[in-house]
Amino acid sequence: MITSAANQQIRQIRALISRSKVRNEEKQFVVEGRKMVEEAPEERLVRVYCSEAFSLEEKNHDILEKYHPEIVADSVFKGMSDTQTPQGILAVVRQNSCQWSDLIREKRPVLILESIQDPGNLGTMIRTGEGAGIAGIIMNRMTVDVYNPKTIRSTMGSVYRVPFYVSDCLEQDIQRLRQEGYRIFAAHLKGRNSYAKENYKEASAFLIGNEGNGLSDEIAALADTYIRIPMEGRVESLNAAIAASLLMYEAQRQRLTGTE
Repeated sequence: MITSAANQQIRQIRALISRSKVRNEEKQFVVEGRKMVEEAPEERLVRVYCSEAFSLEEKNHDILEKYHPEIVADSVFKGMSDTQTPQGILAVVRQNSCQWSDLIREKRPVLILESIQDPGNLGTMIRTGEGAGIAGIIMNRMTVDVYNPKTIRSTMGSVYRVPFYVSDCLEQDIQRLRQEGYRIFAAHLKGRNSYAKENYKEASAFLIGNEGNGLSDEIAALADTYIRIPMEGRVESLNAAIAASLLMYEAQRQRLTGTE
């Protein structure tokens, strides 16, 4: 049992949790909670850790037998966790790699993110994207780290299953999508048609911009069509994750029903 907070493994986990540079160098990240551990692809699990209290609960014996976790003293485990009320189990997981071909293989909708900063928003979009059946997500390097602990928690496991591609040049990759036959839509204040009036049954991609500033002029100009989300009252715009959810689910509705 690990009883010291100075243990090298504990220090490494803390570094993976707190520093994106370390996550990128090691190509690993940390997940917390029984659900996130059990849903992790087994071939990507590096090591599982649990608190002493967790190991002593009869209801957890099945997970102990399956993963043979390293047991950590309760006080040390609490210090290594990123949550206020740790669930008693966490794992180090290898990062996933996504190929461009994974995103365009079935011509399902793609979400394109420019400089999203809130980890909860990104996690929600990944989770909602899985529910809406999108092919995956393209994001620029100014977007918050997918493997940020807050992002990971917000995905509720969808991070394991939704392909994502970090773009070095968003403009070029948008053009690549267009060459593959995608129509590019941007939710924009200049949009004339309601988002529900457009056709997303063919290959479609949705541009979503930064929470405070929206899409840059350069990226917005690459859209084939500006669309708007109708608002009542004095609301000018929606939360980025909510706007993305509306677009993704409208695309799913059209694909499932065959109607606009």
